[in-house]
Parts: sequence; structure tokens; C-alpha cells
Amino acid sequence: MRRSLFYFTTIVILIFSSCRNKEKQTAESTSQPLAVRAEEVQPTTISGAVSVSGNIEGNTTVKLGFMVGGKVNYISSNEGDNISKGQLIASLDPTNYSIAKGLADVQVSTASDEFDRLKILHERGSLSESDFSKIGFSVQQAKLQQQLQQKNLSDTRLYSPISGVLLKRQVEVGEIVSVGLPLFIISDISKVKVLAYVPEGELHEIRIGQTANIRISSLDRTFTGKVIEIGSTADATSRAFTIKIGIDNPGLIIRPGMIAEANVATNSQKQVILLPAECIQQDQANQSFVFVVDKSQNKAFRRRVSLGSMVDNKIEIVSGLAEKEIVVTGGQKRLSDGSLITITK
Repeated sequence: MRRSLFYFTTIVILIFSSCRNKEKQTAESTSQPLAVRAEEVQPTTISGAVSVSGNIEGNTTVKLGFMVGGKVNYISSNEGDNISKGQLIASLDPTNYSIAKGLADVQVSTASDEFDRLKILHERGSLSESDFSKIGFSVQQAKLQQQLQQKNLSDTRLYSPISGVLLKRQVEVGEIVSVGLPLFIISDISKVKVLAYVPEGELHEIRIGQTANIRISSLDRTFTGKVIEIGSTADATSRAFTIKIGIDNPGLIIRPGMIAEANVATNSQKQVILLPAECIQQDQANQSFVFVVDKSQNKAFRRRVSLGSMVDNKIEIVSGLAEKEIVVTGGQKRLSDGSLITITK
């Protein structure tokens, strides 16, 4: 019995000692400082820029409709098709207008014959001057009516005044349309414009001719443009002014309606804090943070920061950091708030 008690006591002591050793080893391992790279925060002077969002629109956009009413009997193109200047877009059934033109032709012939007959009488003195003038006016009226009916007949055919792309087609063959109703929208997109709004506080930095970088996400491409127009009045609600930025459109890949992000370079300069993108992390609340070094404790602590724009592959820190603070730029993935660290070069 005593021997069994001795063995049990020995086993308990060994287990307790083993646990104490493991706890000691764990404590020693967690207290080991982690090697990281860090750099001191220094402001960088960069050229100023105004960033705006806008929509793409064509260089010239026209809305087309018929000058006469009638039934549509032909449409040449569908939305998205390229259109040439002078191309026939659509036409109306010309029957009624052809008949009206024919009647006008008959009236001109009748009036002309009457004029020739009465002219002989006038030359013989058998017709007064006033009666002869009346038949002359009748001929003029008939000819003007003939010109009007000829124009109406011509207006049953609709031609494009510009080269471009058919953006909208709002009619089908067989429909009855009225005079002046916009049926087709054609836009010249050999060059396009970004229509954007600039807050009044930044308008003083925008000038005609300034260069702008245009990012179009749907194309995953960046283009270069120039400011070509600046609005003279502010929007009553937003107090923002319109600007237009012209862009060349090789291959006609940029289409009206696309969303564009424009960055307009200005002549002003400003000091900003820039950090490598890899040292900025996101927490579970999607808040951006970095690790800031406390040299007195040799520890790194989390610090939330607000981000600005991307500049030369670095991210602008709008708030959260001050000059000469030390930020961890390498090895931060292993850190937690308050981790012991040692800085390596």
C-alpha cells in the first residue's frame, strides 16, 4: 500500500513539473521580440491634382426626326451600328407626298399655259395690265407650291448629318410618326468628352488645356485627355461646376455612357504622407490600420488610418499618422496589438 502511494505521488510530481516546464517555455517563446522592418514617417511634396468622376459623352450628338409625318417603311441600322455622314437612316411611305407633288406639277403646267395665252392678248392690247399681273402671280404661286411638295417628298427620307454610332433607335418599321419627333440619336465618337462636376472650392485650380488622366474601369485602361470646357455657372443644388475633358478615341472603344475617373494635374503642390501599400492592413470592420512603433517599450501598436489616392505605387495617408512616427513596413503580418519587436535594417 505504501509502495503504491509512493508511485502515485511520484507520477503527480512529474506531471506537475512537466506542465510548469511547458508553461515556462511558452512564456519564454511569447516574450521573444519579433523582427520587423520599419521606416520613419516623412512628408513628401507632390504636385496637386483634382479628382472627379464623370460620364462619357460623344464629341457631337444629334437627335434626328422627320420633317413630315407618315408611316415608317424602312430603317437601315440597329443600335450600336456605325453610321456614315450622308447615309440613309430611314424613310416614310412617300405615296401621299408623291401624289401631292404630281398635283402641284399639274397646277404649274396649267398656270403656265394660261400665262402664255394671256401674254399674247396683253401684247395685242386686249388684256388689261391688272389682269395680266394676276395670272403672273398665279404662276408664281403654283411654282412655290410645287417646291413645297417637292421638299415634303424629299423629307420622307432621313439622312445622317454626321458620321458616328447609332446610340438610340426609338421607332420600328410600320409605326406612324409625327413631325419633329426624335427617333434616332447619333453620336460622333472619334473623340469623346468626360462630363464631370468640380466643387466650387477646387474650381480655381482648373484651367483650359490642363492634362488629365482618365481611368475607365469597364475597359480596364487609362487614357490621357485635356480640359476643353469649364462651366460658367454652378449647379443650384450641389454648387459644383461642370467641366469637359476631351479624349481621343482610337478604335472607337470608348462609348457614351461609360463611367470615368478623371485626375486633373494642377500647378499647386502639397505635402502628403505616403506609405507602401503592403504595410496597410484591414481589420474585420474593413478599417485600414498600420503598426506604429513605440521605441520606449520596443512594441508595435495598431493605429487606424484614413487613406487617400494612390501616388507612384504608394498610398496617401490622409489622417492617423504624424511626422517622424515610425511605421512597420515589413513583418507586420505576424504582429498583434502590443507585440514586442526588434527593428532590422
